[in-house]
Amino acid sequence: MHTFVLIPGAGGDARYWSRLGPELLDRGHHVVAATLPASDPSAGLAEYADVVVDAVGDLRGVTVVGQSLGGFTAPLVASRVQASLIVLLNAMTPKPGETPGEWWEATGFGQARVVQAERDGRDLDAEDLVADVFLHDVPADVVAELNGTDPTQSEGPFGLPWPLTSWPDIPTRFLQGVDDRFFPVEFQRRLVRDRLGIAVDEMPGGHLVALSRPAELADRLDRYRAELVGDPR
Repeated sequence: MHTFVLIPGAGGDARYWSRLGPELLDRGHHVVAATLPASDPSAGLAEYADVVVDAVGDLRGVTVVGQSLGGFTAPLVASRVQASLIVLLNAMTPKPGETPGEWWEATGFGQARVVQAERDGRDLDAEDLVADVFLHDVPADVVAELNGTDPTQSEGPFGLPWPLTSWPDIPTRFLQGVDDRFFPVEFQRRLVRDRLGIAVDEMPGGHLVALSRPAELADRLDRYRAELVGDPR
């Protein structure tokens, strides 16, 4: 049995993984999905990593998956729990000394979104960030289940620099939904190549692919485990 440690993005809500978790369990794996103290303005990346490491406990050789903002936390956790694999999912890729708050301008995120929206024929000014950008491909019944949940993301982690001096010496894969309207795939291809020196793996789906395509995502993660970790179920 292999363990997948699932780190959510902004808002820090482990319920984001509510559809993926059962799929991984059905494939014979164990899942650790921690809720981060995202609403606490005094909590930064170090505190986020502490929460996940505490949830992992004595487990070692795990796969750490970081979604979106979780890309800043995933390598911090992976280096402390002797992870076998890091998977960045539609993630922000940090570099040493950069704060999450600086990431947006440093990477050219804003212009990349404009270019992608023009290519798609979408009007960014007319779009609702949640309904049209994050949830556009999530099934209606799943969206209905999410109604009333509005995780708060404080500014806590955005002002402190990413503390590692280099990326951990741990095999890393980057998986990107090609229908992501928030982090366009072409933007991610460039950024990941420049910062990690690896290619982006691609799959159908938008920014919240764990909600829109959980079975396909679980298959991808299981394949990574088999190819790179190679441990028995």
